[in-house]
Amino acid sequence: MSQIKIYGLKSSLDPIKAKLSDTIHSCVMDALQFPADKRAHRFIGLEIDDFFMPAGRSDSYIIIEITMIEGRSVDAKKKLIRLLFDRIKAEIGIDCMDVEICIYESPACNWGFRGMHGDEIKLNYSINV
Repeated sequence: MSQIKIYGLKSSLDPIKAKLSDTIHSCVMDALQFPADKRAHRFIGLEIDDFFMPAGRSDSYIIIEITMIEGRSVDAKKKLIRLLFDRIKAEIGIDCMDVEICIYESPACNWGFRGMHGDEIKLNYSINV
């Protein structure tokens, strides 16, 4: 299980949301072995007055926050981050300097979905990759 939030300037995010979601999900499927139908992305488009950026970033600057059940290996998480940088640049055209990524992990018992606790549900994919 994972949930992904993508923050950026509304004017920059709106035209690319669908393609960026596809790109991000392809990375998650390849790095974490997620099924194609397990996508939970939220785009948070902000006005310029609400989005303070580090120096040297363009209007394409995005922040990607990935929250997921703990259990993935360091190698899998590093592969995910590398794929995100590479594919977002190649497929969307956003330079790596304009992409920041943070992975948050939480124990399965802290999750609830489909009416069950995350540590009691049987998933159709493996967490330990």
